[in-house]
Amino acid sequence: MSVAERSPALARTVSPPVPARRPSPSRRRAKAVVVLAPLSLTIALGLWGIRRQNTMWGDEAVTYQLAHRDLSQIWLTAQHVDLVHALHYAVMHAIFGLFGGGLLTLRLPSVLAMSAAASGVGLLALRLAGPRAGLLAGLVFPLLPQVQKFAQEGRSYAMVCALVTWATYALVVSVPHRTRWRWAVYGFTMLLACLLHEFAVLALVAHGVTLLVSRVPRPVLRAWSVAAAGVVAALLPLAICSAGQSEQVSWIGGPVRPGYFLVVAVVGVVCALAPLGVRGPVRLSALAVPILVLPGLLLLVASLVKPLFVDRYVLFSNIGIALLLGAWMDYFLRRQRSSRYAWIAAVAVLAALVPPSLSLRTPQSRSNDVTAIGAAVRKEGRPGDGLLYLSGQHRILTAANPEDTRFLTDLALAQDPVSSNTLAGVELPAQEIAARMLEFDRIVAVRAAGAPPPANPREEAKTSTLRRHFREYGTTHANGARVTVYVRDRADIGAHRTASLRSDSRAETARFTMGKPSGFQSRRLARLERRTPLS
Repeated sequence: MSVAERSPALARTVSPPVPARRPSPSRRRAKAVVVLAPLSLTIALGLWGIRRQNTMWGDEAVTYQLAHRDLSQIWLTAQHVDLVHALHYAVMHAIFGLFGGGLLTLRLPSVLAMSAAASGVGLLALRLAGPRAGLLAGLVFPLLPQVQKFAQEGRSYAMVCALVTWATYALVVSVPHRTRWRWAVYGFTMLLACLLHEFAVLALVAHGVTLLVSRVPRPVLRAWSVAAAGVVAALLPLAICSAGQSEQVSWIGGPVRPGYFLVVAVVGVVCALAPLGVRGPVRLSALAVPILVLPGLLLLVASLVKPLFVDRYVLFSNIGIALLLGAWMDYFLRRQRSSRYAWIAAVAVLAALVPPSLSLRTPQSRSNDVTAIGAAVRKEGRPGDGLLYLSGQHRILTAANPEDTRFLTDLALAQDPVSSNTLAGVELPAQEIAARMLEFDRIVAVRAAGAPPPANPREEAKTSTLRRHFREYGTTHANGARVTVYVRDRADIGAHRTASLRSDSRAETARFTMGKPSGFQSRRLARLERRTPLS
């Protein structure tokens, strides 16, 4: 048989190499929808009312102030205060340098970060429970009230949430593949999240519990342990240094807004009781429940010793509730022959979300409004009036617009915030503050609502001098603060002038008696002694 005759038989018996498996076009389309639909919805909701009537609240004002300083000034300030947010201020400084330092530039990074988080949530649910669960989870995430709120704030929490989301995705992808570079990506992403805010390390604890519950092989646990140890080791210097600035959280008197966390935790656990989709070595409920419950629960337990729980510190726990709700809705749709009830439920939920969504885009949705406080100071103050902060740490409440206090004299300020590398400046000693207050007939006092001034000599000097020598003329209530005008009592003014004139008289007498007074000097002395004070 010739070679030509044998070739068909060879062709039939020797099969060509099998090409690498590629995702089908339908799967690629599903993945694109899962990424783009949540991304678009989050951007739309984030841009809706993003200016909040051109208002800003206190924490955003801190970001705004510090991000406009030089990097060297940011570093020097962080050594005294707010070290935990230093990386975020540096990032915002770079963004301000590229795009300008306006209100939109302050908030747009949070919108984009939360949009990235929404896409990550969709991909997580797609990998763990299928395309429909991925789409539903990705769309639920931006609708959550807490997500809507912090997507429009110029702080680090949306960025932290995005980084934790994608670190979680890297974790899920790394479990079956076990390649080193994937674990390196996971560790680096988690480290960035922790450097933006230290409490992101609580997500690391949740990830460890997920792997233990999922009973992954020992090599996977070993790889995660190495990555987690690297994150903790790199974070440790920041944690030690920032522990010396614990007065930054001294305002936390107890758990701050724990209600939302407790409600979504209960809802999430109930959803996890359903037989949700299982795809791969990590179950969706084993991933979602720990990241939803553990971070907030650990902070609540720690608050029994030292209050630390604030709802925004565990913003990333919304990843868990979105995954569970998306997978539960997918399970519900698979069980129901008719989708009528599903549509009715969806419309009811959307209708219930409208009032909080509208409320979140008003100035009153935040604990204070520094633009309204500054406007109240500008309205009540007159050129030449004294300005007093009770306490000095609240100077940031009028720092958003320097024009609001331009014509007033800050009575307690010894060194401004920029030159002193602080948030609120350095104040004078207590005696000098009291002496300066007595030089003014009108003082505009700014007092944060619901926050009594700390017990220290400076604050006691301010309040005691106001109580003894001034009377309240009028008070304006702004969102988060009270602006009160104080005027000197007439009797106090007269007594002060009498003391001043007598002091002048004694000084003149001492000066004249040093030499032999002339006739003119003798007559002037007599007039000084006979002078009657003004009443």
